[in-house]
Amino acid sequence: MTFRFGPFSLDSSTRQLLRGGAEVSLSPKAFQLLLLLVEHRSRALSRDELQQQLWPSTFVLDTNLAGVVSELRRALGDTADSPSFVRTMHRFGYRFIGEVDEADGARDSAEPVMKYWLLWGTTQAALTEGDNIVGRGVDASVWIDAPGVSRHHARIVVRRGEAMLEDLGSKNGTYVGGRRVTTPHRLADGDQVRLGSVVITFRVPQPPGVTETAP
Repeated sequence: MTFRFGPFSLDSSTRQLLRGGAEVSLSPKAFQLLLLLVEHRSRALSRDELQQQLWPSTFVLDTNLAGVVSELRRALGDTADSPSFVRTMHRFGYRFIGEVDEADGARDSAEPVMKYWLLWGTTQAALTEGDNIVGRGVDASVWIDAPGVSRHHARIVVRRGEAMLEDLGSKNGTYVGGRRVTTPHRLADGDQVRLGSVVITFRVPQPPGVTETAP
């Protein structure tokens, strides 16, 4: 789905914010916040609700959300005092107030849509189209709070049916199959990726077969 407001175009499938055809840089959390506000623009979203969506099962301070809102406003050229897009609902939360046009940007249904997952321990995280930052920072797309993992440790770029892994200058390095990643590395189903003390598995779910009849 593509949402158009003011000079901007927000594409939920490619996870891009465009202005006049040029991409506007946003962190994964700022993009997710904008998408939430636009999709639920008929109402105000509370701070608690936004924090649950942005940092599920994680305690964060109110200043974390405020920082992401500030980043989003800078990207949109918006201000808190005289907002065109993001309005602060005092003592409650935020609401998107811009006029929005929607367009269905779905791809041809004949084109398969790949879904990728990261698994470690009892946790799994879905990867979305575009940039996925993996690390210990609260603004990471895939949050891993473990010793040896940098705030922005690695990036997995999902685009055109493939997933490319890059190290982001992490202190302890990123490894696939025991080899350190120094250039973008294309991930394959089942690859073991080590970040600090954590080993995660990259998975591409296979199409389900025929369901067997239960005895």
